[in-house]
Amino acid sequence: MTDPNAMTTPADALRGSWVMRAPAFAQPYLQLSRYDRPAGFWLLALPCLIGLVLARTEYGLIAQDGWLALLFIVGAVAMRGAGCTYNDILDRDIDAKVARTALRPLPSGRVSVKQAWAWLLAQCAVGLGVLLCLPDLAKLVALGAVPMVALYPLMKRITWWPQIWLGLTFNWGALVAAAAVRGEITLADWLLYAALAFWTLGYDTIYAIQDREDDALIGVRSTARRFGRQVKPAVTAIYLITIGLCAGAGFVTEGWLGAAMTLPFALHLLQQAARLDPNNGDRALVLFRANREAGILLLAGWAFIALPI
Repeated sequence: MTDPNAMTTPADALRGSWVMRAPAFAQPYLQLSRYDRPAGFWLLALPCLIGLVLARTEYGLIAQDGWLALLFIVGAVAMRGAGCTYNDILDRDIDAKVARTALRPLPSGRVSVKQAWAWLLAQCAVGLGVLLCLPDLAKLVALGAVPMVALYPLMKRITWWPQIWLGLTFNWGALVAAAAVRGEITLADWLLYAALAFWTLGYDTIYAIQDREDDALIGVRSTARRFGRQVKPAVTAIYLITIGLCAGAGFVTEGWLGAAMTLPFALHLLQQAARLDPNNGDRALVLFRANREAGILLLAGWAFIALPI
């Protein structure tokens, strides 16, 4: 365990992050939203953008897609920040007992619960603004994520598989993008959604390796604890399923070319699995963050097909 009085910055903050140079009054709120840890923003926005370009591989990207992409990015930033704030409100007592999270704004007392709720509502207002700009079907699909977001913080208390719930929640944007672009959700979109959900199961299992000892002490469940000594082969199997489903989505949409464009993404996941050391939390964090590049590779592959030439 960590003595909060012995530390001056949050254990999970990025040293040198721009957040640490922001005005003192703003820092706790930016940390509540994890602006000091931007990987999560990427991992929430990328499924939306990947879903957009997959839906456009048949006909090519159009100018309106730039507006949709901007909406998805703004929405991802707002709702990831809101989700993290909500998670911290519910988990403040647990966070106080975990070395990596003991100095987050709520358990450290730098922000009150009332202030955190106000910040949460402000971010949700931005998300609502984005929602209102989407096509009608996309609005309805997006609302389907609300119950999943609300229940996610409770999952680690009741199941060994909270990462599955996170995968279903975090990648819902791929279906929203399909609804916005196609006006319907096709087999390819469902295959992509399943692939990305497994991807999240894999990378969040890697992330949870950091907290296994603390989680065991306080009774928090995770797939990293559930898999135990088999976490490396389990992540490898999860990533292989991800690759297969992703290639299937590409094939259904654009044949062998669509499947082939997933190869860089596949190789990135396989090298992550090969480098994973269940006893090395620092490496687990590095591998987790590298999934930003993995997602960009998948986005770039399908964007190459969708670009009007």
